[in-house]
Amino acid sequence: MFGVSVRRVAEKAEYSPASLYGYFPSKDDLFFALAEEGFRKLFEFTNGQLPDDPMEALREGFLRYYQFSRLHREYFELMFMDRTVPRIGHDWQRFAFVNEMIGEICEIVRRAIDAGQLPATTDPQVAFHVLWGAMHGPAAVALCERLAPGEDPDLLARDVLEVALAGLRAGVSTSFKPCTCQDPAVAAAGKGSDHVES
Repeated sequence: MFGVSVRRVAEKAEYSPASLYGYFPSKDDLFFALAEEGFRKLFEFTNGQLPDDPMEALREGFLRYYQFSRLHREYFELMFMDRTVPRIGHDWQRFAFVNEMIGEICEIVRRAIDAGQLPATTDPQVAFHVLWGAMHGPAAVALCERLAPGEDPDLLARDVLEVALAGLRAGVSTSFKPCTCQDPAVAAAGKGSDHVES
């Protein structure tokens, strides 16, 4: 949503800019509310019915993340790439459905470990971040139109995902240390609402 103004949002919503400010005190508040809606749509899109096989579920879930970036470009840019509303970058993990989404993915990783599809030493949080980072790259490259003519970002996304999954299956050593200050699965269980705390 680079360069999107309150006026443009008002036009799409068929409101006047002045009437929008009756609901949202500032542009930041408006865009934060849009980001909240975007994260809810992302959660619904990626965490719908997934295959029973854990590795297939991871593959399908992260492909959906990439597909969301293509189908809902403006939401994706606002949620992950636009830095004109700092509050989104600072507070996005406070959305209950974000924590729930991460927790569900980590549970799928644990199932893959139990099934012998991933090494027993796999850290579910690290695996989540590796796969998320892998898919975020092609999404950003596609949105920024950084590929040469004829280069297919969708094929790139699939290749990157397969390489990342192969690395996890092979037990490639990782150095990333996820934050231990809050377990998303615990945070999701402890919140009864999708509403962001103020």
